[in-house]
Amino acid sequence: MKIRPLSLLLSCLAVSPVAYSAAISFDEAWQLVQQDNNSIAASRANVERYQHLESASDALNLPKVTLGANYTRLDQDVTVSGKQLFDSTGAHLPAVPPPFDQLIAGLGSVTSTISERDIFTSSIRAVWPIFTGGRITAAQNAAEGKTDEARSQLAMETQARYEDLSKYYFSVVLAQEVVATRQLVEQGLTKHRNNALKLEQQGQIARVERLQAEAALDKAIVERKKAQKSVEIAQAALSEILNQTTTVEPRSALFINQNLPALSAFVEQTLNTYPGLDLLDAKEKQASSLIKAEKGKYYPEVYLYGDYSLHEDDSLASQMKPDWLVGLGVSVPLIDNSGRSENVQAAHSAVSQVRYLKAQAKQDLSVLVKKTYLEAQQAQEEVTGLASSIELAQENLLLRQKAFSQGLSTSTDVVDAQLYLASVQTQRAAASFNYIISLAKLLALSDQMNSFTQYQHDAIATHSL
Repeated sequence: MKIRPLSLLLSCLAVSPVAYSAAISFDEAWQLVQQDNNSIAASRANVERYQHLESASDALNLPKVTLGANYTRLDQDVTVSGKQLFDSTGAHLPAVPPPFDQLIAGLGSVTSTISERDIFTSSIRAVWPIFTGGRITAAQNAAEGKTDEARSQLAMETQARYEDLSKYYFSVVLAQEVVATRQLVEQGLTKHRNNALKLEQQGQIARVERLQAEAALDKAIVERKKAQKSVEIAQAALSEILNQTTTVEPRSALFINQNLPALSAFVEQTLNTYPGLDLLDAKEKQASSLIKAEKGKYYPEVYLYGDYSLHEDDSLASQMKPDWLVGLGVSVPLIDNSGRSENVQAAHSAVSQVRYLKAQAKQDLSVLVKKTYLEAQQAQEEVTGLASSIELAQENLLLRQKAFSQGLSTSTDVVDAQLYLASVQTQRAAASFNYIISLAKLLALSDQMNSFTQYQHDAIATHSL
């Protein structure tokens, strides 16, 4: 039986020639990811973006003050004569004796310029919303919901990178375990080849037996070199995810724990802390805010307004106009073409959709946690169960080697015994790797990533089994 424990991921990664650096633990590698990973940094920037937008929504409660200027050109000057002014009163001139009648007629023909053709004005205007039907509050709540959503996305991205790191980091450790196993196979088959050579020279075995030992050793050398290349590939991938220019050497070893906390504890913790559920809560908050915003369109708007003139033309109209004004305005919607009623119903549907998605997400999370937990338990049992198989394989190898030296066994028997021992050792290392990956996923789902070090501290090293 021949086990190939390295994942397809490792075989697809490119190798880059870099210098080796000091070994780091898994916890130290995780600190590097949190500091230097680009996707996590992008999610942090997204949170900052929505925090700024949330702060900007607070300004909706403040008055809007603008500085405005207007230039207007009329087709002609605005003028008024004495006669036009008197006629506008609707009164009739009394009969007057000469020469006063001529004087009055002369006054009636006098013309005054009210405004020239070119008009330039400048003023400061202010509008302060007093009541908007709850639309300002709804907009602020929606902005807060978007910030919460961005935080949840950051937490989910962090968890995803944690799971990725556990795969990349312990893939290197697994690959190194495989190299160590292949080196032991090579050493054992080298010893077997040397023994076969001596026995052939003494005429105790046939030439074909020695050739079989030679071929087995050559193949073991090839497998050892392939395993070493796999280590280089895995280390290149680990260095890449850590944003390091030098090759990263893991210091943590493969392990399993004797016992895990109860499944119910992981499920409960996951349902209470998983950021994907918080993200759906943020979506529901935004949808609820949309309901309030659409309902607010049915209410009137009340606002204060004011205007202060900064510059006026030197005209009679400008002299008559007051320098400032203030007032209270009300805008009542009578007919709205935005589809208020349908928009309210659409917002209610959005809230219902989010609630159904959240209920489904809880079901899916419970199933995922249970599946991952059982996979971790299965890996535990496999590592523990293979201890007796390794002991048997070691004893069988010793017996085959002794029998071969006495001419009671063939070279093929020794080679098979050596390879079987290596396959069981590799299978146990792969099972330990699978346990760690399942454990890391459980801790990520339940937001307990910081407790991984404690699991390492309480662990059983694979090689001690």
